[in-house]
Parts: sequence; structure tokens; C-alpha cells
Amino acid sequence: MGKELSQKAMSIIKKMQQNELTESVIYEEIAKYAKGEENKKTLLRLGAEEKAHYEIWKSYTGMEMKPQKGKVLKYKLLARIFGFTFAVKLMENGEENAQDEYALLFEEVEESRHIKVQEEEHEKALLEILDEERLQYVGSMVLGMNDALVELTGSLAGFTFAMQNTRLIALSGLIMGISATFSMASSEFLAAKSEGRDDAFKSCTYTGIAYLITVALLILPYLLFDNTQYMTALFAMLAIVILIIAGFTYYISVAKGEKFKPKFLEMSIISISVAVVSFFVGILAKKFLGVDL
Repeated sequence: MGKELSQKAMSIIKKMQQNELTESVIYEEIAKYAKGEENKKTLLRLGAEEKAHYEIWKSYTGMEMKPQKGKVLKYKLLARIFGFTFAVKLMENGEENAQDEYALLFEEVEESRHIKVQEEEHEKALLEILDEERLQYVGSMVLGMNDALVELTGSLAGFTFAMQNTRLIALSGLIMGISATFSMASSEFLAAKSEGRDDAFKSCTYTGIAYLITVALLILPYLLFDNTQYMTALFAMLAIVILIIAGFTYYISVAKGEKFKPKFLEMSIISISVAVVSFFVGILAKKFLGVDL
């Protein structure tokens, strides 16, 4: 275009040009296996807009670039594992870090204002209309996971001092956990049916799977440690609880645009408090009932 740009501005433009091209390819790749025609159209439209931004930046640099294969692979894998909504929203969240760079370009590159507005408003509006099945059942998954965390954390903490044997604790937790999984899933099914919902089976399946996975992860330390290392297993179990809460809360905060910290603190405090109370219940039960396992 023949415009004289500062070295700093040119450096930023090259970086943005590379990012826009890479993200356009990511959208196109994810659209290939995203379910639902509207979702595919939305993702392809986002990809086309990123490509248009790339062409604008190319008019300043005069450079042809290739997409970053590592970044493309990363987001394709995230989309496969956690869903395309999570992957693309995580990618767009990363663009918020570019706001300061846009501010530096405003004085030298007029198009940067238009691109910034489109990035902030139009693309976010398009992302909001993505409709992914797994996100429709996040409520069921949260229900199953929350119930398992609170109920099983408390039970395992109580069993830990009452039994003082990792294998007995794991056996008791497994029996209780599997029974509770079927109970929770059937309750969700009946609740959905009573509301006249056609997705009752899917809803209870998501609830049951979330509950069962949580049960397996919480019992795992009691299977890995020696019989006498019940306290070590207890602390490992509590660490897993925190990691599960952090991971799932982060997923929800990205996919549904909710705040991470308040929900994480709330769930963590409830689960750990229940575990502490149950642990002391186990101490009292062992003392007053005179049971020695």
C-alpha cells in the first residue's frame, strides 16, 4: 500500500497476519466434523472472516504465510476431546490479549479499528449461536459430578479413619459409588420424564457417566497405595477432588462464558468441608461403637 509504518507496527501486523491465517484454517478444519449444518456454516463463516483479515494484513506486509501446523493440530484435538464450542471459544479468548497491540496500530493502520470491532462484536455474536449437544447436557453432568464429589468425598473420608485399610475403603466406596450411580441416573431419568422431555435417556446417561467417572477417580488412590497408607490415600483423594473441580469449572467457564473463581471456590469449600466433617464422624463412630477392623 506504500504506507510508511514503524518497525513496531510492522512487527505486530506480521504476528496478527500469521494468527489470522492459522485461525482461519482451524475453523475450516473443525467445521469438517462439527455436527449440524448451522454449526458448520457458522464455523466456515468465522474462518472466512479470519482469512479476510489475513488478506488485509498481507496488503501491508506483502508476505505470503503458511498456517502454524502445531496450533492447528492442538485445537483440532481439543475440539475432538472437549467439543468444538470449547475449542473455538478458548482460541477466541486468547485474542483478548491482543487488545494492547491493536491500540498501538490505531494511529498508523486505519483498518485495525474495523478488524478490532469485528473481532469483539461480530465473531462473539456468531460464537454464541453455536449449538453443541454436549453443552445442552452440561447441567446433567454438573449434577452427577457435584453429587458424586460431595457424597463420595464425605463417605471416603469417614471410611478412612473408621476402617484404616485402603482396600476395605476402596471396596466400600466402590459398592456405594456404583449403587449411587444407578440411583442418580434413574432419578434424573424419572425427573426428565415427569417434565415431559424427550431427551430423558440422554440426560440420565450424561449424569450417570459423570458420576461414575468421578467415583473411579476418587477411589483410585485407595487402590494405588499400600493397605496402611490410608492417610496418604485420603490426601491424594482430596487433591483429585480439587483437580476435578478446577478442570470442570474451567471447561464450563470457557464453553459457557461463566466466571471461574466464584464457582471453583464454592464447589471446593463444600466438598472439603463435607470431607472434614465426615472424617471426624468416622473417628467418633470408631471410638463409640468400638469397631476394630
